[in-house]
Amino acid sequence: MRHRKKGNRLGRDAAHRLAMTRNLVTSLFQHGRVQTTSAKAKGVRPVAEKLVTLAKRGDLHARRRAGRYVRDPKVLQGLFDHWAGLYTDRPGGYTRILKGGFRPGDGAEIAYLELIGPDGGTAPPPRVEPAAEAK
Repeated sequence: MRHRKKGNRLGRDAAHRLAMTRNLVTSLFQHGRVQTTSAKAKGVRPVAEKLVTLAKRGDLHARRRAGRYVRDPKVLQGLFDHWAGLYTDRPGGYTRILKGGFRPGDGAEIAYLELIGPDGGTAPPPRVEPAAEAK
């Protein structure tokens, strides 16, 4: 029996599930929207919500805790500078899941996980300056 067993394991072991969650969350904060299956979107959504709450706190401990999931330093900086600034007055509900039909290969249900903008639409991703070319 699965009593008191929270969360969907998604057919992966713990290390693979953690890596997938980190990748999806990083892509979400980098692009503002990701396309994935609905099961993965439902599993990643609470993590993304908690990371925005940590970014709104803004202290060093919150940055280090968020760095456990968002491994790219530029995306982590964008989370604390750009995304936290958009949600200062919002008490929660920073993401939404939109249904997107079915995948042609295996029939899996497609969903879009996106960050909500201040006006209720899709939030624009942060502007990232291109790296200077090395000589």
